[in-house]
Amino acid sequence: MKETLEFISSNMPMIYIVILSIFVGVEVIGGVPSVLHTPLMSGANAIHGVVIVGAIIVMLNVDTSNILALALGTIAVFLGTLNVVGGFVVTDRMLEMFKKKK
Repeated sequence: MKETLEFISSNMPMIYIVILSIFVGVEVIGGVPSVLHTPLMSGANAIHGVVIVGAIIVMLNVDTSNILALALGTIAVFLGTLNVVGGFVVTDRMLEMFKKKK
């Protein structure tokens, strides 16, 4: 618990940026018409590829005794990978609906 509080207190500006990014993301996504959701989803998938690479780089530079940072990095890699794969599968399925049937 003490490590968690130290992590939060030492990374407070980054936590504010993440929270602000969440609010901005919700507002931007909420304003997009439904016709543009598929191209937006493909762009979001590419962004999560950057998240995966960033999480791996951060995990490589973390001390092995810092379990919290390693756990958060692992969760970031897992969720980013899940979002990239799931997003591309859904996008591919939606694009199949626009192809002409033979």
